[in-house]
Amino acid sequence: MATMTVNVKEATSENSIQALEGILMKMSEVERALVDVEEGGLKITYDENQIDEDQIIKRIQLEGFHIA
Repeated sequence: MATMTVNVKEATSENSIQALEGILMKMSEVERALVDVEEGGLKITYDENQIDEDQIIKRIQLEGFHIA
């Protein structure tokens, strides 16, 4: 498993955070997605043999979120 951290501009409210975490957790390649509200980072643990960072970022963007 690999871990990546990205900053998502919309990850500021409870609703947007839950939506973002929910979207990522529906992906079979993602084991864990957790937003750190204090740092503003989204920490994602994923199977690097099935998906790469660019694919995860594209999925986040397709759902209407913006990477800071």
